[in-house]
Amino acid sequence: MNISLEQAEAAVKAAKEKATQLNLLMNIAIVDAGVNLVAFARMDDAWLGSIDLALRKAKTARYFNMGTGEIGKLSQPGGQAWQIEHSNGGLITFPGGVPVKNVNGEIIGAIGASGSTAENDHVVAQAGAEAVERIKNLI
Repeated sequence: MNISLEQAEAAVKAAKEKATQLNLLMNIAIVDAGVNLVAFARMDDAWLGSIDLALRKAKTARYFNMGTGEIGKLSQPGGQAWQIEHSNGGLITFPGGVPVKNVNGEIIGAIGASGSTAENDHVVAQAGAEAVERIKNLI
């Protein structure tokens, strides 16, 4: 099952609202279960360099079905996934990428947010992911 455009747009909307609430400028990327870009938003004046980071965070979260911050913990020197960030054309192993699940808990894509600290990026991405989980009529 893939995230629909309507679900992706709901995730972008919720992430932008959270970013605005926190006074942040973000790039937000949504990919489907096959890691294809479905939706993207660049808030006015958000960093250009964060465009690629947002997309890579979303892809990384979907490739491994876990948050990018969790992958970062596994990829520390001596860790079981040491240097994994060099695989798959380049991964992101710091927070800001989160799998997106539907109301049934099935992973249907992922969201990546970038434009602030890794912690803020994660909070914004999580807000987008949680918005999709609450949509009951779009499964």
